[in-house]
Amino acid sequence: MARLGAKQPVAAGPPARPLDTMPSGSADFFTTRLDNLVAWARKNSLWPLPFGTACCAIEYMSIVSSHYDLARFGAEVVRFSPRQADLLIVAGTVVDKLAPVLRKIYDQMPEPKWVISMGVCASSGGFYRAYHVVQGIDEIVPVDVYVPGCPPTPEELMYGILRLQESIQSGRKSRDDRSARFAASLPALPST
Repeated sequence: MARLGAKQPVAAGPPARPLDTMPSGSADFFTTRLDNLVAWARKNSLWPLPFGTACCAIEYMSIVSSHYDLARFGAEVVRFSPRQADLLIVAGTVVDKLAPVLRKIYDQMPEPKWVISMGVCASSGGFYRAYHVVQGIDEIVPVDVYVPGCPPTPEELMYGILRLQESIQSGRKSRDDRSARFAASLPALPST
């Protein structure tokens, strides 16, 4: 056992050479397609916008805490402005009065954008079989990942985010192929 403060032996190996003395073609570099690099950057820099309306939002709050540390996956920059977010996490019950607000927030997000439906209330209306509750947010916005549970655990949401990252890495932009057509069909906003 070595004494504290004693010099440790250094493993012998070839000395490092400056870049200009290296033989041709042996410099350290990597090549990739630009699409792959952009997909990797998008995958590792998700900026979620939480749209929490019920108990699922409490579970979302725990996932961004230090115990679960969502920062490991590059999704810790929580934004509360739709213009700065690219991931919408709908956590909780959405009623008919709130549906246009959700669509407006989604439309204000820049492309590419993704949506996670968190919990049974957001995914299918949950146990609320009433006229005023939206029976799944996929009636309003396109959903990329459904996270089941009532409420889903932080681990389940983390799994959903990892599945979304896999689809982003594969190059898929968004499930919303109609967003450009929908935006084009809207009447022009009145000038102020």
